[in-house]
Amino acid sequence: MAGRIVILNGAPRSGKSSIAAAMQDTLPGHWINLGVDAQNRTLPASLLPGIGLRPGGERPDLEPMVQQLYAALYRAIAAHAQAGFDLVVDVGHHDCYSRPLGILPACARLLAGHDVLFVGIRCPLDTIMARRNAAPGSFYLKGDGVPAPVRLWQEAGHLPGLYDLELDTGTLSPAEAVAAIDLLLAAPPQQRAFAQLAAR
Repeated sequence: MAGRIVILNGAPRSGKSSIAAAMQDTLPGHWINLGVDAQNRTLPASLLPGIGLRPGGERPDLEPMVQQLYAALYRAIAAHAQAGFDLVVDVGHHDCYSRPLGILPACARLLAGHDVLFVGIRCPLDTIMARRNAAPGSFYLKGDGVPAPVRLWQEAGHLPGLYDLELDTGTLSPAEAVAAIDLLLAAPPQQRAFAQLAAR
């Protein structure tokens, strides 16, 4: 039996990784986390930030590789699901590159025939900035206001906004988010968002 796939889409520091970890800890099955952090840990510096390339068209030189990396990731997701593993995938899809790349519909087509839930992870900007400012090191943009790239993530990362479920991590704990995902996983099959995205 093929495994289930849950894709968590949202901006950095919106809470995706915490939800993914909670899914692995609490949901029945063998949940493998394949997402932006997992993939980027495998990349050389020359390809970073990989599929974490933020909106704004800042690195057009990397965009062809981002397309290939997304395709490789989604083929790996499909292969794991075909082997019977359940997958949770934390990513930040957007199409705000130097030109539209159509990555999300292309990825959806790679998962045709699989049981996929596409979950939008939303979080208020003030909460995201509080998490960024509390994070150790200098990887995340920080400050008193909201830097333009952070605001752009919030705006571009949820287009076209076609989800099976949307969760607000400003009010929901990871455990509460997982409970909502679990309810939808148990519901009878229906037309899923990824099937609609694949048709675009």
